[in-house]
Amino acid sequence: MTDSHADGRCGWCGTTDALYIAYHDEEWGVPEYDARALWEKLILDGFQAGLAWITILKKREGIRDAFDGFDPEKVARYGEADIERLLNDPRIIRSRAKINAAIRGAQIWLEMRDNGEDFSAWLWSFVGGSPVQNDWSNFREAPTKTPESEAMAKALKKRGFNFCGPVIVYAFMQAVGMVNDHQTTCFRHKAVRAMARP
Repeated sequence: MTDSHADGRCGWCGTTDALYIAYHDEEWGVPEYDARALWEKLILDGFQAGLAWITILKKREGIRDAFDGFDPEKVARYGEADIERLLNDPRIIRSRAKINAAIRGAQIWLEMRDNGEDFSAWLWSFVGGSPVQNDWSNFREAPTKTPESEAMAKALKKRGFNFCGPVIVYAFMQAVGMVNDHQTTCFRHKAVRAMARP
């Protein structure tokens, strides 16, 4: 792999797709504490099930637009007409099961909020409130699931979320910085580590 950055990048992001490189350089692994943003990312990871993440990245703006900017208040109220609208929208992943999972996810998010539960604090509790710092020399050393992702997946399913198995959940944890899985040769490894809240 040729590195376009002096310090290199994680091997998984490649060197040709500008969208993928920007995602790696600016977003992936950055600790996210905003409850709504975490919900959006969880839904997008659910949409990714069975597909490549680049597919979601390319459709992300369209998906955001189709789902009212991932406003849980709006998505939670979607009915059959909205589902039909979404099933006919080429900008999104047109899966009824995934659309229904997103709507149900919004409803659960609101229920938790209305019960005084912070979705962010709840998710972060699975890693003790601060990012797990890993030291892989190659991204392939990272696991596809961990006891933490299995526990989170089980808890999400118990609440009624779908498309959140332990492998999807681990990818989510990596993406939102609950786990720092940038390889040690990547210029983002130290930068992301420094963003962790104490």
